[in-house]
Amino acid sequence: MSRPREFDDQAVVDAAMAVFWEKGYEGTSTQDLCERTGLGRGSLYNAFGSKHRLYEEALRRYAEVPARAQLDLLAESDSASASESWSVRERLRDLMLGMIEVDMADPGRRGCLALNAATEPGGRNEAVAALVHRQFVDLEQALCRLVAVGQATGELTAGRPPLQVARAFQSAYYGLRVLAKVTDDRDALLDVVEGALAAL
Repeated sequence: MSRPREFDDQAVVDAAMAVFWEKGYEGTSTQDLCERTGLGRGSLYNAFGSKHRLYEEALRRYAEVPARAQLDLLAESDSASASESWSVRERLRDLMLGMIEVDMADPGRRGCLALNAATEPGGRNEAVAALVHRQFVDLEQALCRLVAVGQATGELTAGRPPLQVARAFQSAYYGLRVLAKVTDDRDALLDVVEGALAAL
């Protein structure tokens, strides 16, 4: 019989996610992963197979926690039972302002792990591309549903298809996440928010 593992897989993935988020795939060494997870090289590879497999698990975990929190924010009022005071525009503003606060409070300015993975050639393969694309589509669909609600209630202009509006907003949102990695100019970030909202 095989010996039971003496460590928590989820805790290992969480620790690995933090390293990949800080250093990127190429910048993360096996030693970095061993030090952060507390596992030896043999245990790490026996459990996950390779550095890249662990990277994929980290991206899945990111989708389950930080990225899911964004979707939950958009979904809270995505129903006919929403209160009269609920506003699509304000919910979208909250999403962007919340990310400004998160990104600017992060000493490492790590940004969005999914975006980082999409733009880092070293760690990107078909599996990583699919994981990142799934996250992008999830956000796109959540935004599209919200825009459709806003158009149906008359809060947002109904001149364009909801999916087109959602994609334009999503592009501004991701641009904001990238910009927040390299600037301390909060006013510049707020201008992106107001520009994105004005285009709805």
